[in-house]
Amino acid sequence: MEQKLNKLYLDCIDELNKIGIDILDEKQYGKITISIAKRNNKRYGCCKQEEPDKNYKVISKIRRKYVRYEKFKKHNIEISKWVLELDDNIIKNTIMHELIHCIPYCNNHGAEFKKYANIINSNYGYDVSRVGNKKKDFEQSNVEYKETIKYNYKIICKDCKQEFYRQRLNKNFTRRYRCAKCGGRFEVIGVSDENICK
Repeated sequence: MEQKLNKLYLDCIDELNKIGIDILDEKQYGKITISIAKRNNKRYGCCKQEEPDKNYKVISKIRRKYVRYEKFKKHNIEISKWVLELDDNIIKNTIMHELIHCIPYCNNHGAEFKKYANIINSNYGYDVSRVGNKKKDFEQSNVEYKETIKYNYKIICKDCKQEFYRQRLNKNFTRRYRCAKCGGRFEVIGVSDENICK
């Protein structure tokens, strides 16, 4: 699996070079490492960033002072194990998504991220977007998709009787939230003994 990941990673780097993005230039983009995620995650992958570049410090003030950095010197990309069971083009799509996060001003899914995603999508036919569609990707790869989520709480609106389920719940849920349909109060029923699966 590690060899497959490294081969596809090198293919992605080669494709980026062809459109003028030399992602291995450490001065401009920082040092990038890639590995298989140690934990089994729901997400496709992540880009963990370290050593912020102090020259790219942005301070914004909305209610309180907030400091963020737009460029980092180290990027650790992790790809989930289940993604490596899918088709190569889906794996490469995930790698490309995470590589975009290594570009300065792209560590979120804002305008710069979308700009680079559109460039890559138009040049290579990828579908790099903010989120993926697991069910579609499993079907495309001819791999059986089965995801059961165990819910611990059933929430019912006392007025309109609308029901929904949650795995975790804020202890002040019934005091802080109201029904979006009718504005009614909620009743929480614990279902941990039977664990409802959807």
